[in-house]
Amino acid sequence: MDFVDAYLDETLASVTAFRSEPRHREAMAAMADIIVAALRQGRKLMICGNGGSAGDAQHIAGEIVGRLMYDRAPLAAIALTTDTSVLTAIGNDYGFQHVFERQVRGLGQAGDVLLGISTSGNSPNVVRALAAARDKGLATLGFTGARGGAMSEHCDQLLQAPSANTAVIQQIHIVAAHIVCGLVERQMFPPG
Repeated sequence: MDFVDAYLDETLASVTAFRSEPRHREAMAAMADIIVAALRQGRKLMICGNGGSAGDAQHIAGEIVGRLMYDRAPLAAIALTTDTSVLTAIGNDYGFQHVFERQVRGLGQAGDVLLGISTSGNSPNVVRALAAARDKGLATLGFTGARGGAMSEHCDQLLQAPSANTAVIQQIHIVAAHIVCGLVERQMFPPG
């Protein structure tokens, strides 16, 4: 039980720190505004990450295309983590560090949004994707951990989970993702 209590204590401390710091709320609101502006212009949200962050990318795309809190029309979002033929072709022919960058260059259009997720902030394929997005005129958003990492210099808005523990960072990322998606949903389709 020591592990369980310690893990829950660490999670609670990180969530409390996340809740108490205004810059996190400001980042989530700004991210939602950027996504809404793009969607209103007929653009899309693209999301990428590795491992658990790949799962989060798919989860976020599902909330945007499907629904989160209530029924409404679908919105445009793509997880760049799902097409195994594209991922393996790019990885084989160019290297794994290019799997998201090539998709951004092929699918991204000026005015779209890319959300890169990396707990360390240093995943080469996520950093390259964000750099490519900037080159193409996409808005760039990032979810990372307390250290920020290399991706911080490529993001218009960056949310840094206040933890150095990968699992706790991922927990805060999905909370933040639900908040951002909820804000997008409410702005695009006001409840009532």
